[in-house]
Amino acid sequence: MVLTPRLACLAALVPPGARLADVGTDHGKLPISLLLESRIAQAIGSDIGAGPLAHAARNAEEHGVSLSLRLAAGLDAVRPEECDTVSIAGMGGQTIAEILQAAPWTGDGAHLLLLQPMTMVYELRQWLWAHGYAIERETLCREDRRQYVVLSARGGAPAREVPLAQCAFSPALLRAAGVAEYLQHLLTRETRALAGMEQAKDRDSARLAAQRALVQEIKQALEGLG
Repeated sequence: MVLTPRLACLAALVPPGARLADVGTDHGKLPISLLLESRIAQAIGSDIGAGPLAHAARNAEEHGVSLSLRLAAGLDAVRPEECDTVSIAGMGGQTIAEILQAAPWTGDGAHLLLLQPMTMVYELRQWLWAHGYAIERETLCREDRRQYVVLSARGGAPAREVPLAQCAFSPALLRAAGVAEYLQHLLTRETRALAGMEQAKDRDSARLAAQRALVQEIKQALEGLG
């Protein structure tokens, strides 16, 4: 069972002996790979699509592993006592936040959350902090030409409101390997976006100020890396 670099990065973060719930499991490659390596005690694969789950069932049977499959949105068919680790990958940050919002038990502090957003990473960090989730670690990985970030989060922290301009990174991200290259990419992207906003005829002053603040935050973070 060969994993893509993005899924391999996620797999490496799953604690040994974990009871994993993999949301959006698709063909079940992540949990099946971990079961084959005897890295985890048991696994649940949840997906909203019957087709992918049928494929996951065939993969599990072919490889001789026991994978409990649930046809449901998000964590709707998973009970808190069935897992201690939850992985959610390959979705937008807003969708991940909605899945967690619908399963408030994920914020109890007893569950490790491994989150790999494809888009809206800033918004996901903002939501996590606002709802009492601590970002304990961030891990960067590259697949093809794109860099992805995996957030290791856990509930039980004080809720705090953080302006979006300060959510481009977390203290945990600044400790990650390869962070300088990642922040330089963000700076280039956000500076380009700022230039476009400044040239627009119908400029939104509030959005413009927020974008300038975002660019400044990233610059300062890069300078702080020395």
